[in-house]
Amino acid sequence: MTDTAPPREPAPMTDEERQGYMRLAIETAYKGMRGGWGGPFGAVVVKDGVVLSEAHNDVVKTNDPTAHAEVTAIRRASATHGHFHLSGAEIFVNGLPCPMCMTAIFWSRISRI
Repeated sequence: MTDTAPPREPAPMTDEERQGYMRLAIETAYKGMRGGWGGPFGAVVVKDGVVLSEAHNDVVKTNDPTAHAEVTAIRRASATHGHFHLSGAEIFVNGLPCPMCMTAIFWSRISRI
């Protein structure tokens, strides 16, 4: 007999888990600042309780004006996830995303900021 039950939804994230991911985003921002790689921004993308990526601002390091933490984290998460749609994922950022980053979040279909 085969199991035909639909896949279960992951358990909702707790406030403590969200706080931990936010701390990781902040720590990642500090890492980039200490390295002199860009502004004081960090981002972490999480899906189903798994960190798909973390990134800090790399504008200065790469001479790429689009290398904001959120965009870089989305690029890495998409590569890890194997798809550019990140539905069901959450992105944790330590600052208000700029219009470019908000658009990237929107187009990647990240479910929550």
